[in-house]
This record gives sequence, C-alpha cells and structure tokens, in this order.
Amino acid sequence: MESMKLEQGQIWKQGEDYIRIVEWARLSIEYKVMKDPVSKQGTVHQATKKEFCRLLKGAVLLKPEDLPAAEVPANDEELAPDPETEMV
Repeated sequence: MESMKLEQGQIWKQGEDYIRIVEWARLSIEYKVMKDPVSKQGTVHQATKKEFCRLLKGAVLLKPEDLPAAEVPANDEELAPDPETEMV
C-alpha cells in the first residue's frame, strides 16, 4: 500500500465534493469542502491528520491539469507583459 503525502493546496475529489487542504500543520489539517473548485466557496473544517486521512479514503487527488480550465489562464498572452506599456 502506497503512503499518502499531504501538502497544503492539494485538492481531492470525494464523490460530488472537492476537498482542499487550506493549512497543513504538524498534528492537524484545516480543509475546505466545496461543491465547485472554481468558485472556491465552501465550509472550512479542522481535523487531526488521522481523521483527515480516514475522510480521504476512496478520494482521488487531482492534478492541476485535472481541474476546470477556469482556474488557469486560457493562453500565455495573459501572462506576458504588454509591449506597449513595458518601460524601456
């Protein structure tokens, strides 16, 4: 059985819910349960790491590319500086 590595910012899909690790601490986890990861609206909860791992049983860790496209810029143009406004 592979061990689970928890990290702050991870998003897990559990049934119809998305669970995001808000704050990872030595003994506890603060997490947010959301219906839609794009809106980021949900309820914040706290649990021990052991309780949180039990909660995640059967959940799937989502990679950034698995998340809805609304969270990522549509193309690289949005990230590049505008040449007309760039200082010389």
